[in-house]
Amino acid sequence: MKRCALPYVTIVAAFFVLPLAAHGDAHAAGKEYKLSGTIGFQEKPGSSIPLDASFIDEDAKPVRLREIVKGPVILSILYYRCPNACGTLLTGIAGTIRNYGAKSGEEPMLITMTIDDDETPADARKAKAIALAAIEKPYPPGKWRFLTGTASNIHAVTSAAGFRYIRQGDDFDHPLGLIILSPEGKVMRYLIGTDFLPMELKMSLMEASTGTIQPTIARMLRLCFTYDPHGKRFVFNMLRVSAVVIFSLIGLFVIFLIVTGTKRRKGVAHGR
Repeated sequence: MKRCALPYVTIVAAFFVLPLAAHGDAHAAGKEYKLSGTIGFQEKPGSSIPLDASFIDEDAKPVRLREIVKGPVILSILYYRCPNACGTLLTGIAGTIRNYGAKSGEEPMLITMTIDDDETPADARKAKAIALAAIEKPYPPGKWRFLTGTASNIHAVTSAAGFRYIRQGDDFDHPLGLIILSPEGKVMRYLIGTDFLPMELKMSLMEASTGTIQPTIARMLRLCFTYDPHGKRFVFNMLRVSAVVIFSLIGLFVIFLIVTGTKRRKGVAHGR
């Protein structure tokens, strides 16, 4: 049975999550250990993915990315036979787009592609069925496509997107997150992890539709707001913001005392 351990998380700032990595064991004897750079996202905002790359969709039909990327796109890269970490990513996506919009036609376009060239459309169909069920409400099947492909086409996309992974036997170590693409196939933003803010996703897609590349707002959103999953809205976190303001004022006051004290000492020195 294939195994994929839970992702590990490295926290660099209080409210900002850096890349997660899914791990698998090299348990298939005789398989070559293949390296595709350091595991993680090598962020390449403005880079263009190859829209002429050909894949096979979940219905076993050939498709070029150009035929799917008609507007802003949420791209996720994983492999379908990974039961844990990749499933967590799909569940995170489903939970986020569940709250995206209530009106038909507002649903964002998603593309999920495998990094395992041994996987088949049958694997893609199974993953798609699980992902759509996790949304817990009807979602247009044509707006979430699941792709398989050859090693060369997979590598072309992952290389352009800065998606770095390692193959170990039949399993993979890879980062977890989303890549937001513009209608022209340009990388606009990375959303790292498996837990995404609906507001950030919506703003990322809005920016992608106009070709605007902006730094992530996740840190500010997580700092000032707490998402209420029951009310499906952001709640202003007064306690957290007040603490930030108080510590900022204390910092400014300390700087003021240091500056004024330095000027006073210089004045006394010149008076002598």
